[in-house]
Amino acid sequence: MISITTKSPYAVQALCELGRCGGERPVPIAELARRRAIPVQFLEQLFAILRRAGILKSQRGVKGGYSFARDPATIAVLEIVELLDGAVGSDAKGIFAEASAAARDVLAAQTIADLVERETREAGASMYYI
Repeated sequence: MISITTKSPYAVQALCELGRCGGERPVPIAELARRRAIPVQFLEQLFAILRRAGILKSQRGVKGGYSFARDPATIAVLEIVELLDGAVGSDAKGIFAEASAAARDVLAAQTIADLVERETREAGASMYYI
């Protein structure tokens, strides 16, 4: 079946916020949680999983926080979902297998960078490339 808990949407939202911060410095997890109204303790658990998977890196100390260990353009949403919620549609049969395959295709086609760009566009902010 298709089973996506609140873990994946929260993690994707927080990763998008991290992407919007520009990646020039580590961002404190409390700041990300506050900006997206996500419980800090819950986000800490999710980011620990993402750090162990090599998606994020952390820095301790006063100027500490999280940053991407990989380019957000290489991180598919499906990868995040499957890390946190398991394989999408692994036990599905019949029409549900088809629905699961469609969901997998949509999630695999979008990266964190794509979502950051979409959010920025929807917010009406212009993106400038130099």
